[in-house]
Amino acid sequence: MTNRVRAYFDELKNTLDQIDDAPIEEAIKVLHDARVNGRQVFIMGNGGSASTASHFVCDLAKNTRRPNWPHYKAIGLTDNMAILSAYANDDGYENVFALQLANLVQPGDVVIGISTSGNSPNVLKAIELANEKGATTIGFTGFSAGKLGPMVDLQLHVPSDCIEQVEDIHLVFEHLITKVLREIAE
Repeated sequence: MTNRVRAYFDELKNTLDQIDDAPIEEAIKVLHDARVNGRQVFIMGNGGSASTASHFVCDLAKNTRRPNWPHYKAIGLTDNMAILSAYANDDGYENVFALQLANLVQPGDVVIGISTSGNSPNVLKAIELANEKGATTIGFTGFSAGKLGPMVDLQLHVPSDCIEQVEDIHLVFEHLITKVLREIAE
């Protein structure tokens, strides 16, 4: 058992060492500009990525608050089960995020799609709509980045085919970004 535990940690460390810092730095700049300019930030994902999206919304909205600084307008597209299930039932699950965005997104807003495979149809449709509307799009990806990687303005990629480790590192990205954004406002 111990060998499996150590192997997981070793693989995780190896993957972290391969991550490109530049897109993370750029995402921090984009999100800082969104804050300063009163832009909305929409975040979405499925399954474990939905949990990361909700966590990111919470941390961005709450943990970055500082006196004399604007608060983030962070909106989780995974969190309203009534609208999510209504759109899924009536218009298909592949449209649940795009239809929510269609009502709210404005040019200059930020839309973050989290997908370990990069191939979640509902995330792809929402990113496509966000691009058409002039939003800045960010993708958190893993595996080969799928279709999402080339669709977004900025990709934060985890070079791993292990879903658990991709999700682990996406959560690290979210915490790191939140921490730096809080420090910028201190």
